[in-house]
Amino acid sequence: MSQPTEVLIVEDDVRIAEIHRRFTEKIGGFTVVGTATNGEQAKEWIELVQPQLILLDVYLPDMRGIDLVPFIRENAKEADIIMITAASEVDVVRHAMRGGVFDYIVKPLTFDRFKRSLEHYRSKMQQLEQQEKLSPDQIESLWNTSSPGAEIHVDASPKGIDPLTLEKILKCVSGIGEEGITAELLSQESGVSRSTARRYLEYLISQRKIYAELIYGNVGRPERRYFRV
Repeated sequence: MSQPTEVLIVEDDVRIAEIHRRFTEKIGGFTVVGTATNGEQAKEWIELVQPQLILLDVYLPDMRGIDLVPFIRENAKEADIIMITAASEVDVVRHAMRGGVFDYIVKPLTFDRFKRSLEHYRSKMQQLEQQEKLSPDQIESLWNTSSPGAEIHVDASPKGIDPLTLEKILKCVSGIGEEGITAELLSQESGVSRSTARRYLEYLISQRKIYAELIYGNVGRPERRYFRV
């Protein structure tokens, strides 16, 4: 990208907004054009400067940041969004996904995570600018860090996680469908105990390979199901 990407920061805490600004300016190819501390300010900045990238918090004093997404889509059609928030509610995450949010960073924020997100964004934008036609693999990579059916890879195993057992768990997890899987079902498929299955599933959550939701049925206790990212 020949020109720096113009970034708007939407964050009600001025101290955190300043951290985001400093982080952004440490990464080449980005420049901060403004900071908004509430939803109304954000709307004014968006209409005025038409930023290319918006770093958006959820908890704003006058509205939820996620409710700004339709406004952004309507008034700054070329803008992309990275959520940086402590919000972990399923409905917020779901709205972010449906709104085409590029990335979702959960606070507390680290510079490494921030840098990885912005560099990933810059890489994708460069790919779109520099090529007139993309291969099927390139197109798929624009939305996914791996192919839907690809094997899940995890780095060095921590204490209490056996590599051979992990490999067995990964084979089962790679086949998770839209309905997800429970620790009990994984236990039956992998041959490990239910508590072991749950421990490995929670480990994979910590590695951001899967996520969990509480599913409420008509009767009985809610069920914890695990889904592929």
